[in-house]
Amino acid sequence: MRILGIAGSLRRGSHNRKLLRAAAYALPPGTELVEWDGLADIPAFDEDLEADPPAAVQEMREAIASADAVIIATPEYNASVPGALKNALDWASRPLETNVFRDKPVLVIGASTGIFGAVWAQAEVRKALKFMKAHVLEEELPIGMADAAFALNGALLDPAAGERLAELVAALCREVEAPVEQTA
Repeated sequence: MRILGIAGSLRRGSHNRKLLRAAAYALPPGTELVEWDGLADIPAFDEDLEADPPAAVQEMREAIASADAVIIATPEYNASVPGALKNALDWASRPLETNVFRDKPVLVIGASTGIFGAVWAQAEVRKALKFMKAHVLEEELPIGMADAAFALNGALLDPAAGERLAELVAALCREVEAPVEQTA
């Protein structure tokens, strides 16, 4: 099983990239998490380019399409989704009827330096993915105060948060293995 990890932050020391790596440790044997690192290369969405999207957009769509599932780890900027991540989702949503997220199992998690752990951004990402007819897990994982949430080895310091992350990753893997009911 191949899971694509998308961090919604462009920052090198991103807490959400750390969160994806913590999720990778929780994967069952035979499952790999591949981080997609092309978010900074995605140009602003432009309907004029839909028929012939830029190479970076094509590469992103191919990475999503070739994955069995996706984990999106989002920070929260100004109580919402970071612009770069929302822009990538807009590109991925086209054309709506055949978009690469359609029927794809997706887990949305998030970390932020505030106390709420990106809960609003997670909700907004789930909302956009549901509109695209992705198979979005309803659960969330808010990791607040992210500056102090990770050990040097990348693990979550809070054992309960680590256990919850493992539960969510296991649920995502079960969704991949379950029979898919196609959306209309």
